[in-house]
Amino acid sequence: MRLASFNPEVPANGRRRAALATVHMGAKALGIVDDDYRALLERVTGKRSAADCSNQQLDDVVDELRRLGFNRHAGAVHASAASHPVARKARAMWISLHQLGAIDDPAERALEAFASRQLGVERLQWADQRQGFRLIEALKAIGDRHGWDQRVSTRLPSREQVRLIKDRLVGAQLARLAEHGVPVDGPLAGDREGWSAKRLEGAAQELAARLREARG
Repeated sequence: MRLASFNPEVPANGRRRAALATVHMGAKALGIVDDDYRALLERVTGKRSAADCSNQQLDDVVDELRRLGFNRHAGAVHASAASHPVARKARAMWISLHQLGAIDDPAERALEAFASRQLGVERLQWADQRQGFRLIEALKAIGDRHGWDQRVSTRLPSREQVRLIKDRLVGAQLARLAEHGVPVDGPLAGDREGWSAKRLEGAAQELAARLREARG
């Protein structure tokens, strides 16, 4: 369905007012606070105020608000989990940290709360990608404190980097199980060289279950 800003029967000034109203309505419906709203405008248009945007830029902002979950005609917002690259990486790390026993709650809401404290935004969806490294580094620091080293050479192919990080997660899990006096034998206790990332993921899930049991 086309917005009023696209309707050729509405005068140009009227279309612009309708687009501005939709932008403000969307920001309010999504619960975007002022600083995050300004950051969103700047990311999409390069401007810090909707009044300074061209008509096309206003339409671009409306499209972005829709992508974030705003439904003008439904009158409600169905917020979805953040899907930008930083969010996807942070989510994978959050789940891995839970498997390691470094965090208790693997739920999206817990990650959102952590991200809010680190980045100063109400929702991870509003995060400025240029600042996203702060969240990733904070998650890496938690891993470091629990024996999971994620530093890898950037010279390695990306697939090998991922495999190595997963292998180190399994190694950290084994070390934590040993601290709890839980012996692990079989293939998991041996040399994992040549294991695929998928196989290492399965091992991490299995060891996570043992860790939860060991921790009671």
